[in-house]
Order: sequence, then C-alpha cells, then structure tokens
Amino acid sequence: MLGGALALTALAAWWQRRRDGAVRGADDARGRTTTAVLEGLGVRPGEADLTVVQFSTAFCGPCRATRARLQQLQATRPGLAHLDVDAESHLDAVRELDVRRTPTLFYLDRAGTLLGRSSGAPRPDELTALVEAHVPAPGAREGRDV
Repeated sequence: MLGGALALTALAAWWQRRRDGAVRGADDARGRTTTAVLEGLGVRPGEADLTVVQFSTAFCGPCRATRARLQQLQATRPGLAHLDVDAESHLDAVRELDVRRTPTLFYLDRAGTLLGRSSGAPRPDELTALVEAHVPAPGAREGRDV
C-alpha cells in the first residue's frame, strides 16, 4: 500500500514539473472569450507584435522573476508589450480566465489572437523562443540584419 502511494506521489510530482511554466497552446473555443476579458482589463494587443498579460500577486516571488525577465526581453524587443494585472484586484477576470496560480501569463499577437498561456514561472528558454518567434528584432522591419 505504501509503495502504491509513493508511486502515485512520484507520478503527480513528475506531471506537475512537466506542466509548470510550460506554454500551452490556446483553445480556440475559449480564445475569443479570453481576448474579450483581457481587453476589458485594458489590454490593447494591436499596439504590439506580442502582448504578454501577467496575472500576479503582491507576495509572489516567481511573479517578480518573470516580470524582470520580460523587462529584459522588452529592452531588446520593442515590439513586446507586457501588462501586469493584480490578480487580487481583478477576481472576476481571474475566475473567468480560470487563473489558478500566479504567475499566469497569456500571450496575444497583434490581431488579438490568443497564442497560448502558461501557469507558474515560464521556462526562460520557452519564453525567449516565443518572443523571438513573434517579435522581430530591431531593424528587421526595415529589412536590415541585426
């Protein structure tokens, strides 16, 4: 019995680690609703190539680390917009968007299409790859190589 409990615990821990911070694709059925809720919070995806909306709380350590990483990426990618939403002050949106932990990030392209979301601190390599895939490097729009 103890062995079964240990195996189940190990499986649950493995599953949690695999999902923690991983960027998951958007569900098309919920994508429009999600975009509408985010726009109600003041998100304007048409103003940037990639908009990252981060739901955070005041005492969340991973939230601060994620915010710092996004600020670093913004310094090199001006087409990246980051909006930090206080989850405790926007409980209706938290419920509607099924935000269960912080940080939870939503990724929207310029057309307002939900590209994906992540719960927990995003993996730095995945976050960087997502930004690089959707936000051109400075000078790339003018046709220059950077």
